[in-house]
Amino acid sequence: MKSYSDETYGERVAGVYDDWYTDVDPHAIDLLAELAGTGQVLELGIGTGRIALPLAARNIDVSGIDVAQSMIDRLKEKAGSERIDVHLGNFGDFRLAEKFQLIYVVFNTIFLLTKQEAQVDCFRNVAAHLSDDGCFLIEAFVPNLNRFQGGQVNWASKVTDDVVELDVGQHNAATQIVTAQKVVLTEGNVNLYPIQIRYAWPSELDLMAQLAGLRLRERWSSWQRTPFETDSGKHISVYELNR
Repeated sequence: MKSYSDETYGERVAGVYDDWYTDVDPHAIDLLAELAGTGQVLELGIGTGRIALPLAARNIDVSGIDVAQSMIDRLKEKAGSERIDVHLGNFGDFRLAEKFQLIYVVFNTIFLLTKQEAQVDCFRNVAAHLSDDGCFLIEAFVPNLNRFQGGQVNWASKVTDDVVELDVGQHNAATQIVTAQKVVLTEGNVNLYPIQIRYAWPSELDLMAQLAGLRLRERWSSWQRTPFETDSGKHISVYELNR
């Protein structure tokens, strides 16, 4: 395998992504549609369109950006994709002509930017592309360092008569980077799906937002607006321009 790059994850998982992730929380679509109103929407890391397609089906003007051409190709094979304006590029460093009522990044995708500087740049680019009353929504896990033993995480996520799926990774606490592989074992075959992430705490994301001229408007622990608490495993954070 070539050295890991921004597009590696998307290019490697494009063919199996929709098999792995089949469900979409309808509350997510409802909340995003509510925040979008009648304005334009941009998804960062649009992938195969799991979220964008249901939004577009509600007659919402959706655009997206993704660094992996293979993911975009999968999206364009699907019914309704002609409604979506898709751009190839790194969502941490993008320039578009439009202003958006809603920009969102879900499923921990913000962490695919593996440098803190890139994550800060993403916030700054988002701020530059928001309409005056627009907002930026992030869905991400809350880091749980108890998952790692000796700087590693190893578990079997699936074991059947026909397949074994292993999730293995190494954790660098100094850089907050996790280098991982999903290993899929079938009779006579081994498939590797690499991923690298740089996680960030909610408070760190809030600081990035402040550096970009944004402020936190709301934070929940679910798409149903469950209050965010100390033991919440994930957060849905909504930022707005600090005016």
